[in-house]
Amino acid sequence: MTADDRPERYAYLGPRGTFTEAALLTLPGAAEAEHLPLATVPAVLDALRREEADTAVVALENSVEGSVPTTLDELATGEPLNIVGEIHLPVSFALLVRPGTGLADIKTVASHPIAQPQCRRWLLDNVPDAEWRAATSNAEAAQHVADGHYDAALAGSFAASRYGLSVLAEDIHDVADAVTRFVVLHRPCPPPAPTGMDKTTIVAFIGEDHPGALLEILTEFSVRGINLTLIQSRPTGAGLGSYLFWLDFEGHVADARVAEALMGLRRVCADVRFVGSYPRADQVRPAIRRGTHDKDFTEAATWLTSIRTGRP
Repeated sequence: MTADDRPERYAYLGPRGTFTEAALLTLPGAAEAEHLPLATVPAVLDALRREEADTAVVALENSVEGSVPTTLDELATGEPLNIVGEIHLPVSFALLVRPGTGLADIKTVASHPIAQPQCRRWLLDNVPDAEWRAATSNAEAAQHVADGHYDAALAGSFAASRYGLSVLAEDIHDVADAVTRFVVLHRPCPPPAPTGMDKTTIVAFIGEDHPGALLEILTEFSVRGINLTLIQSRPTGAGLGSYLFWLDFEGHVADARVAEALMGLRRVCADVRFVGSYPRADQVRPAIRRGTHDKDFTEAATWLTSIRTGRP
């Protein structure tokens, strides 16, 4: 319960039966919470910003198709929100149809745009004459099939019973073991305490385009032994050639090496947006290079103070 004794409110990409809902339900206590399925990622994030929800869950990255541009852009340039956790969900699709439909009957297949490229080869081999139709979510695609608008939908098999559909084929994918990364978001708040298996996300804005501008950013991480796990450039919208960089990297803002890297970036970038430090879903502990442990920074600072004060 929250402070006013009401259930926690979770906003997510709906309708019911999406992979985002499946990711949400892996969170402790989420099954008993109030769920707010919304039609788009911006609507989900705005509900959190307007305090209509306490927590939001959205997809950020897929192991086959890469980052989700809408999520990156909203978190990079919209009213600030913080990532407080992440979820890795294995994703495999099913072909959902109205009862009695066979493969030969399928002329249209609907899905979210991220799903279709993950099943392109399977669709070509099994329903070569079917045309693909975009939906705002895979669950919405299932709803459209149930309503008779399309013949089939690519969605999670768990959505079939919710929409009165049959599973004509399952375990559909072109690349095995695909995983989607979802992030758990709050309004700006102190980050969760460090666990030693953490990840930090920031957005760096280059002030002036010049040779070596990206190298300057990367050097702040390299010299401190910080491993980047994702780097993605996105246009700022300010004109051609104006870009920001979304960066995920190992470590927590409480770590000395991360704190110094952030201060270095703040000096060389036009702006740096801190998006969050949070536990890694894969629980991988980073390899910390010699000279970049917290104690190494403390000893170096003590040494410098002794020089400045003349007390070596």
